[in-house]
Amino acid sequence: MAKTPYVEDSDLKKMLKIAAVSGEIPVRNVPMLRTLYGTGMTLQEIARLPIRAYLGVNGDVLDESYVTEDVAYNGTKRPVFWSNKELIAALDQYLAYRIEHRQMVTTRTGVYRSLDPDSPIFLTDRGEPYKLTKRKTAAGTISYSCDSLSQLLRKLHMQAGVNGASATSARRTFAVRLHNKGYDLKSIKVLLGLKTLRATKNLIDADPVRLGAIAAGVF
Repeated sequence: MAKTPYVEDSDLKKMLKIAAVSGEIPVRNVPMLRTLYGTGMTLQEIARLPIRAYLGVNGDVLDESYVTEDVAYNGTKRPVFWSNKELIAALDQYLAYRIEHRQMVTTRTGVYRSLDPDSPIFLTDRGEPYKLTKRKTAAGTISYSCDSLSQLLRKLHMQAGVNGASATSARRTFAVRLHNKGYDLKSIKVLLGLKTLRATKNLIDADPVRLGAIAAGVF
């Protein structure tokens, strides 16, 4: 089975630039893209991730947090780090938008920036949580999908001319970038919540950037 496309840095920058000036709620779409490409979360995790996973009670951004069992795609808790300055700036701008538009806020002004800590970070155009669809496979395994969010991410990729890419491309791109920077498979496995090193290696293998670097060095 063909792997989901890897997204080049130039294409990602172009996508972020276009997302910032087009479509519905650009102030939400930009941090959503940055979160996908900067954390390796799945789309279903993005739809569920609560405010309390990003902010402390006093409203400060957490350096280290967790994708908890009830949010994780495989039911396994794993760490997430909020250390990217561009991502934090984009998220904070969106949360300010939510507060201004009274989207799932509380009367507790000194707590979680007045946002409901159990509300998802990212909300629909109407300021509501994204709806997840529960599906059961023939083998009896339960999975969840978010069609509206999937469509939004496909649209954001298409606008930038990143053909064939989707939210799953962000996960693979995150893994490949870490690998290219020299991080070991075990660390990448933990950050992605993968069960085995083989699964991690399969996600990274056939990295077009690494092959391109080899080809570039021929002459």
